[in-house]
Amino acid sequence: MRIGILGTRGIPNAYGGFEQFAERLSSSLAQKGHDVFVYSSHLHSYQATTWHGVNVIHCTDWENILGTAGQFIYDWNCITDARERQFDILLHLGYTSDSIWHQRWPRSAINIVNMDGLEWKRSKYSRPTQWFLKKAEGLAARYASHLISDSIEIRKYLLRKYNRESTYIPYGADIFKNADESYLNPFHLQAGQYSLTIARLERENNIEMIIRGYLLSQNADPLVIVGSEITPFAKKMKKKYASGKIKFIGALFDKVVLNNLRYFSKIYVHGHSAGGTNPSLLEAMSCGCRIASHDNVFTRAVLENQAEYFSNARELSALINDPIDKNTLKTRLIKGKRLTWKK
Repeated sequence: MRIGILGTRGIPNAYGGFEQFAERLSSSLAQKGHDVFVYSSHLHSYQATTWHGVNVIHCTDWENILGTAGQFIYDWNCITDARERQFDILLHLGYTSDSIWHQRWPRSAINIVNMDGLEWKRSKYSRPTQWFLKKAEGLAARYASHLISDSIEIRKYLLRKYNRESTYIPYGADIFKNADESYLNPFHLQAGQYSLTIARLERENNIEMIIRGYLLSQNADPLVIVGSEITPFAKKMKKKYASGKIKFIGALFDKVVLNNLRYFSKIYVHGHSAGGTNPSLLEAMSCGCRIASHDNVFTRAVLENQAEYFSNARELSALINDPIDKNTLKTRLIKGKRLTWKK
């Protein structure tokens, strides 16, 4: 089949979950003999027209000039190009700046939308933006040929809210092997002597709650925070909290480095709360991490009883202070890896 994938900043992944998903899915489909195209921002550092057998289409992206508004122009440009390529299937990853152009979706293609999480709940957005995103969600739910949900809770929500069935396709992760402590050396870390969180530094990922909880704890080891520091909120967090106990090390996309950081951490703290399934959480499970997660229906659907949960800084502090016996941890980690494979 001739398959187009849009809705990401491009491949290889240099941003987040959808990009990682597009990277893995597109290369796998290409290996199976399909003719696969992934739309990529012209700002992406990778400028070649093919990647691992996948065609990469670079479209003009003005996000660096116009901010969020530039995403709408980028999606328009991607959809306009897609109209000329006679795709059998067009996979839209998310609806944020895409679904308003639904009238321009090529009708000769099956338009499948992966609905992502509840974008309109993200606290980083203003009330008018949240209103718009809720409308955009409704347009995608109404006009897509088919809906994909990566979370069972999102599937329930789409059925309840829009009376639309969606195909539940959960993410998975490869079980991590071949750990190498030397990958910690550039960060001056010792195995089992630091905690870790990996996330985009945004409010709905509860970054400040995590930091405050860690500072309240009696743990003298550092909390290492991996994530891009280019947004105003990220810069504010770093300026306010960076210290010997709170270490910001910026964005990392090397899977080997990230998995070794996960594997050797004392505890992995996950703060995402806006819905959907976060690939980084599954990778933490696959690395056998002890996980402390923000308590919400989305993370509980993934982790079940293989984690400890917190709703505020004091609860996080309490569980950090509470050691877990080795037998309980070993049993939990084995079950967590099985859950990751199952997901």
